[in-house]
Order: sequence, then C-alpha cells, then structure tokens
Amino acid sequence: MKTIRIYGPGCKRCETTEQMVREAAAQLGVEAQVEKVTDPREIAMAGVMATPGISIDGKLVHSGGLPDTTKLEGWLLT
Repeated sequence: MKTIRIYGPGCKRCETTEQMVREAAAQLGVEAQVEKVTDPREIAMAGVMATPGISIDGKLVHSGGLPDTTKLEGWLLT
C-alpha cells in the first residue's frame, strides 16, 4: 500500500488534487492511504514551496498547481 500525502491549506486546487489522486489510484488498482496535510509547519518541513504538494511513500513528487494526469499515474505505478 502506498502512503500519499496531499499538502495544502484546503484550497480548491488542493481538493481537486486529492480527488485526482484518489481517482487515479482507483483506476490503476493501486492501494493507497491518502492523507491531507494542512498544517503550515508540516508543509514547510516536507519541502513544499508551493501548494498543492504530493508525496508518495515519503518522497515529494509534486509541488505547485494541479499535477499532470500522466505524471500522476507514473508516480503511482513506481
């Protein structure tokens, strides 16, 4: 199971990113535990310079804006 963290203050882009991650994981059949991180300190400590950010299994893979769907699928499959 992959541990995925979505970093952001709860804005519309952050909510959309979470939805994209959940839908992509479901379509690909990837078991994932998705967490939302809204604490500014935790976001900064994760190295997220712009939100939304995404980390998969502790590795920051995206920061700032909505992720590209193809890239998102690639991150979930690796």
